[in-house]
This record gives sequence, C-alpha cells and structure tokens, in this order.
Amino acid sequence: MEPLFSDNGCNSIPNLRLIFIAIGFIIILGFTKDVNAAQKNLPFQPGEKLIFQAKWGIVPVGEIILEVLPMATVNGTESHHFAITTKTYSFMDIFYKIRERADAYTDADMTRSVLYKKESKGKHPRNVVVNFNWEKHEATYSNFEEKMKPIAILPGSFDPLSIFFVIRLHDLKESLEIKMPVTDGKKRISVKATVLKREDIKLANKTYDTYLVEPDIESISDIFKKSNDPKVKIWFTADERKIPVKIKSRMGVGSFIFELVSAEY
Repeated sequence: MEPLFSDNGCNSIPNLRLIFIAIGFIIILGFTKDVNAAQKNLPFQPGEKLIFQAKWGIVPVGEIILEVLPMATVNGTESHHFAITTKTYSFMDIFYKIRERADAYTDADMTRSVLYKKESKGKHPRNVVVNFNWEKHEATYSNFEEKMKPIAILPGSFDPLSIFFVIRLHDLKESLEIKMPVTDGKKRISVKATVLKREDIKLANKTYDTYLVEPDIESISDIFKKSNDPKVKIWFTADERKIPVKIKSRMGVGSFIFELVSAEY
C-alpha cells in the first residue's frame, strides 16, 4: 500500500523527505466539531509566521515555516489562506535536498477545505492540486495537470495543512479523544488524536504551558506501520492561541524533533 500523503521514490533516511511530509501532516492531526468560526474570535490572523527547526536526533537538519496569509477568493468562496514551507539546510542538501511548499484554503467559517496545492522541487518534483467539489462531495487530485479519478469525501473534510489551524479553534483538555475526516485527494481517513496531559516544557530559555497530544499515527501512513512502537507527540500551548511548539517522533530511521524557534503575530 502506498504511504498516505507522501510521494513515491524515496527510501532509507533517505526516507527523510517522506518523514518531513508525514510529520508535516502529523503536526496538524486534528480536532473538529460543529463550530462557526465567524461567531468567535479566531486565534490566528494574517501575518502570523511560525518557524520550527527540525532535528534528526541532536543534529539540526532543516526547518518548517507555517504562515497565515491574507484572505483570498477561491472559486467564488471567501477563504482563509495558509502556507507551509519545508526545506533542508545546505549541508543536508548533499545527502537529501528538500524544497517544498503547500498552500491550503478553507471556507471563511473553517468548516471544510476548498483547495489544496503542493509543489516540490528536486529529485522527485510534484505540482499537486486538489480541488474540492462540495456539490458532489468529491475531491479531485492532479499532478502536473494529470488528473486522477475523483474520490468521494465526507462532510467537513480537511486537507493535511488546514487541520494545523482547525485544531486551534477548539478547547483542549486531558483525556479528550477526537476523530475527523482528512483527505489528500487520493485517500480519505478518519484520524483520532488523544490529549494525554497538561505540562510545562522548556525550549531554549522559555517555558511553555502546554497540552501533550498523541495522534493515532498507525492509521496515517505505512511509514509508521513499518516501525517498532512508533510514536509522535505534539505539545500545544494551553492558551487562546494553541500554538504547536514542539513535535517529537520516534520511528525506524531514528528520532525527529521539531521545535518552535520564532513566532510573529
């Protein structure tokens, strides 16, 4: 079975690119319920920019930049616009170079995705577009304009990037278990995540009050099914913003940590 939300042709640490993509998805594993975002103050606004440093073990290997861009109109729908950029550092480019950007658009009420795009450069280039047709409840995936057969999607489905922000619309509490529909245009799944506990963590010289969340990662990708006792843990701030500040993963090729190093609001 092909790994969910990943591209073919990568192997070994080689599997770093797959892991970056998977982690990018895992960070945003979600939380959803009936919420009208227009009736509440959103915890994010255009201009927000979060930068995470990625480490393989103790070695810094790259960064992820997560941004909230100005509202846009997509197919006649007023939409939130989010972007995530992933890149390896120059020394890592010698072994495996990653330059990737994804853009996601949701409706203004943050109830479902409208459009998802992903562009990858390098050894395995991609130019992906996922169009959501909510009249037919279908999503159509294309790569370099070559379309796949549309797939049926569930009401309230989100793309892998938008969930990054959906999570921040809701209150987290210990022992909470939440499921939600997610699709990349090729497959659809229901993801479950559990809030394990509330705890303080220290990053650099700053201490954060956070909620620790553990996603059901074996339902996400074959990457993790191939690992012994795979784990992903995510820490979100326990304030009104609910910003992800740290992600820690353990899988067959080693341990990866993503830590927030810069935030602009």
